[in-house]
Amino acid sequence: MAPGGSSYQDIGDSHNAYADYGIAPENAEPKSSPFRKSTAVNIIGGNHGTRSNTAVHELLECPICMNLMYPPIHQCPNGHTLCLKCKTKVHVCPICRHELGNIRCLALEKIAESLELPCRYQIFGCQDIFAYHSRLRHEQNCRFRPYNCPYAGSECTVTGDIQSLVAHLKNDHKVDMHDGCTFNHRYVKANPQDVENATWMLTVFNCFGHQFCLHFEAFNVGVAPVYMAFLRFMGDDDDAKKFSYSLEVGGFGRKLIWQGVPRSIRDSHKTVRDSLDGLLIQRSMALFFSGGDRKELKLKVAGRIWREPL
Repeated sequence: MAPGGSSYQDIGDSHNAYADYGIAPENAEPKSSPFRKSTAVNIIGGNHGTRSNTAVHELLECPICMNLMYPPIHQCPNGHTLCLKCKTKVHVCPICRHELGNIRCLALEKIAESLELPCRYQIFGCQDIFAYHSRLRHEQNCRFRPYNCPYAGSECTVTGDIQSLVAHLKNDHKVDMHDGCTFNHRYVKANPQDVENATWMLTVFNCFGHQFCLHFEAFNVGVAPVYMAFLRFMGDDDDAKKFSYSLEVGGFGRKLIWQGVPRSIRDSHKTVRDSLDGLLIQRSMALFFSGGDRKELKLKVAGRIWREPL
C-alpha cells in the first residue's frame, strides 16, 4: 500500500582539488577496488616504461576519505599527504597530529600525473586504462558504473548492476514483476483531493530481455494537481532509445494517449517527473474517467512496449 491510502491492482494483460582538470570529486573507491587487488600499474614515459607496485597508489590515497588524490596535493611538515577537500575540514595531520600548514607535495603530484590506472569500475567489466588525470572524466560516464535504485517510494541509496537491482526491487521493495510487453492496470485512490506523497508502488516489466519501470503518481504542477504515468528503462540511454512505448487512459467515449521513448534510469525519477515526459492527466479529467460520484479515483492505464526497427 502506497502513502496516502493509494492502492494498485493488476487487472491484466499483461578551485578545489579537481579544478586543474575541470572535473567533480567522486565518492571513495569501492571496497573491492582494483587498486587494492592490482599488483602493478604503468608509468608513462621512457621507451619501455617502468612498473610501480601497490605502494605507489597507496601513497596517492588520502588517509581521510580514501579517494585517490589529485593536484593540488597537500602535506604536513612531516610529509604526510592529504587531499585538498579533506585539508579544508581538518586542522591537524591525521597521521602525526602535527598542525597543518600550506605545503604542496609537488613530487607526488608529478608522480600522479605520470601514472596509468584502470577504471574504478573494472570490477564491473570496464577494461579501459587511462592516464591519471583523465580517469575521473571517463568514470563520470563509464557505461559500467553502477546504477542507482529506481524505486521512488523511499530514499534508497542502493546501487548495483541491473541484475542485482532487479533482485533488490523484488526482495527489498516488494515490487511487482510482470512478464510481457503489454499491460492493463488499474490505480485506485479513495481521496483524490490529497496529492501529497501519492506515489504508487513501482511495477517492473520483463520485456525483450530487458526491464522497464512503470511509474504512476500524483503531484502538483504549480497549483494544479495532476496524475502522471511514465516508463523508465533499466539500462543506458543508448539502449533505451531502441524502444518506444504508449500509454492510454480514458472513459465515457474519451481517451488520452501518450507515445514516447522510455528514459534511462541514469536519469533520476525526479528528473523525468519534473520534465513531464509522460502521460499527464489533469485531476478533473482523471475524475471524469473514474465515473461515479467523482470522489474516488479509478483509473485504468493500458500500455504497450515495442522495439524500434534498426
